[in-house]
Amino acid sequence: MATVPRVAVIGGGPGGLYAAALLKRLDPGREITVWERNAPDDTFGFGVVLSDETLGGIEHADPVVHRALQAEFVRWDTIDIVHRGRTLTSGGHGFAALGRRRLLEILHERCASLGVRLRFRTESPPAAELATAHDLVIAADGVHSLTRQAHAEVFAPTITTHRCRYVWLAADFALDAFRFETAETEHGVMQLHGYPYANGAAGARSTAIVEMREEVWRAAGFDGLDERRSAERCAKIFADALGGRPLRANASSWSAFRTVVNERWSHGNTVLIGDAAHTAHFSIGSGTKLAVEDALALAACIEERPELPDALAAYESERRPVVESTQRAAAASLRWFEELATYTDQPPRRFAFGLLTRSRRVTHDNLRLRDPAFTRAVERDFGCPPGTPPMFTPFRLRGLTLRNRVVVSPMDMYSAVDGVPGDFHLVHLGARALGGAGLVMTEMVCVSPEGRITPGCAGLYNREQGEGWRRVTDFVHTRSPGTAIGVQLGHSGRKGATRVMWEGMDEPLPVGGWPLVAASPLPYRPGVSEVPHQLDRRQLDTIREQFTAAARRAQRCGFDLLELHCAHGYLLSGFLSPLTNRRTDAYGGSLTARLRFPLEVFDAIRADWPDDRPMTVRISATDWAPGGTTPEDAVEIARAFVAHGADAIDVSTGQVVADERPEFGRSYQTPFADLIRNTLSVPVIAVGAISSWDDVNSLLLAGRTDLCALARPHLHDPQWTLHAAAAQGYEGPAAPWPAPYRAGSRTPPAGRADDPKPRLTLRGPVAPRTPDLSPATGCADG
Repeated sequence: MATVPRVAVIGGGPGGLYAAALLKRLDPGREITVWERNAPDDTFGFGVVLSDETLGGIEHADPVVHRALQAEFVRWDTIDIVHRGRTLTSGGHGFAALGRRRLLEILHERCASLGVRLRFRTESPPAAELATAHDLVIAADGVHSLTRQAHAEVFAPTITTHRCRYVWLAADFALDAFRFETAETEHGVMQLHGYPYANGAAGARSTAIVEMREEVWRAAGFDGLDERRSAERCAKIFADALGGRPLRANASSWSAFRTVVNERWSHGNTVLIGDAAHTAHFSIGSGTKLAVEDALALAACIEERPELPDALAAYESERRPVVESTQRAAAASLRWFEELATYTDQPPRRFAFGLLTRSRRVTHDNLRLRDPAFTRAVERDFGCPPGTPPMFTPFRLRGLTLRNRVVVSPMDMYSAVDGVPGDFHLVHLGARALGGAGLVMTEMVCVSPEGRITPGCAGLYNREQGEGWRRVTDFVHTRSPGTAIGVQLGHSGRKGATRVMWEGMDEPLPVGGWPLVAASPLPYRPGVSEVPHQLDRRQLDTIREQFTAAARRAQRCGFDLLELHCAHGYLLSGFLSPLTNRRTDAYGGSLTARLRFPLEVFDAIRADWPDDRPMTVRISATDWAPGGTTPEDAVEIARAFVAHGADAIDVSTGQVVADERPEFGRSYQTPFADLIRNTLSVPVIAVGAISSWDDVNSLLLAGRTDLCALARPHLHDPQWTLHAAAAQGYEGPAAPWPAPYRAGSRTPPAGRADDPKPRLTLRGPVAPRTPDLSPATGCADG
């Protein structure tokens, strides 16, 4: 146990109070003081939602607090979603809530009973001062943490302010369910988040959070209303949900949510917990949950580690992955509500399914367990025949019908010789075609020798390369009929003449390189990469012709679909991003000008490409860097390509500049595909850390994408699609097993299965025998 006899806690919210109670309970000899600047009965906000997981941790750590909470909870398991006057209900979710004031009272009582000193109406001394007189300082001083600000150079916070305004209000009655209601007003879309938190002898109460985009908030005049009039106005807008009842305020000011991230959570003997360390948007109900779980983890690590620095490091190591995962889910939920106006025209059940799965923590398979009837209705609306998962429904692009919604994403293999695809490409792409995907894409196929990324990149700029690709397409069409194969055409631009990935990604070739060209003379990695030559008018014409020549060869090779690569910082992407295009001629400056050359290339290819064969365009929807392509830019880029004849937009992100800071996580790029699809009503392909068939089904049913492209899962398992079908019990025409592989369409048995099962139980005396204490179970076999 770390020696911390004197502990100071800054902030008397749930996290600070619970940390104090736990540490005192673990060592009654500790002297623990909590400083809280407000009065004991002051609280802001109304209800608090806690998960069963969090309650389990509380029960294990402090049964007294757990029993007190259990006696107060309001429980329910349904969510009502009101969309244009229609209420859709989904059950099986399980919530527990209580009033924030009552939660604080319980924690006050517990701290007092244990001997924790509670100093209300008292500003704490600065953390640096407390740190000299205490062994541990816990900064639980909230989203506006003065501790974090005072030591910003150590904690290194990043604070992001988001685009919606929201206000916490309350109603003096108990809602029947968690209620989401949308109001489409003359000023824009507004949203109500409501849930009950009290329904006992002391009265019935519900939390009501009203949220809207900043521009809607201003247009509606909320910026000029005081607290009382804001509450009255909100009650009038959501009169149906409230049954005409009023809303009550409590220091209820309109706020813009701020996401707090810190590079470090501790400084010497001072540690951040709760909102001081991190925030997660209220729409997933995790603020109090995270703070309480922080307190649990911190107390456990102090108990387990003999030295405080090790305990604080262990606390951060344990909590950071959980918090980051929660913040990713919260960010996805937050973005859904920010873009609410793009979803309101969706059919009611699709809208409801999208809302329920917005954070990606509730999925199609999960929702099917919670509420089978609701999920079946969503599937019927989508067009799923009985017994057919969404991913195994067909999709049509021009004259091409894909038998399912799975795409093998383009993956550079760096295994060509002089640009010629060989046996490796035949086996690699052929195996994935046999594996059941609806569409198999080649890697980026380069349109010239100078357009290669590495010496191992494949090309389509001479006859021998065309013959190599024809061998691949013939195999796919002959041996895996029904599978489509597409070619992705591109030019490396300033990212060319590098080593193959496993010898040093983006590292320039030591010998044998070639001159680089780009929209502007900016190296990809300053000081490392070669400075490219800025293309002039004649060279632009030459490259455009190289693309069209490669497209004509692709047509002769028998490719079913052609994708133009305008992403990842390669040549055409370099024209689109303001970070890589600094031109002052007709091809630089405004987004319209930056689009000009990529559209010229697209138009030239589309004019030659057969009219019945689709063309798609891959774009980077954000550069993950300040000053780069924004989501709004991505929508306009997609709009332009669709206007010129693109049949779908393949929505990726990043890899445009070397100093990018992507927000990695499960399905982390899909919100950009979602935005483009639901803003423009155009088909999209989602890509990026989509790894499970459940994710694919969820994204499709929610209307976030039309096709899902998976890369690494197909490297792990060439038959990913067939195995996904088997896992879901699907045996229909959208995922046929090749005849030679049908015997493998069932998972082979593993381990011994020859032990006979007991057939009867003897009644009467049985000879005693020595119990077998199995190390696997730790219990007697007898």
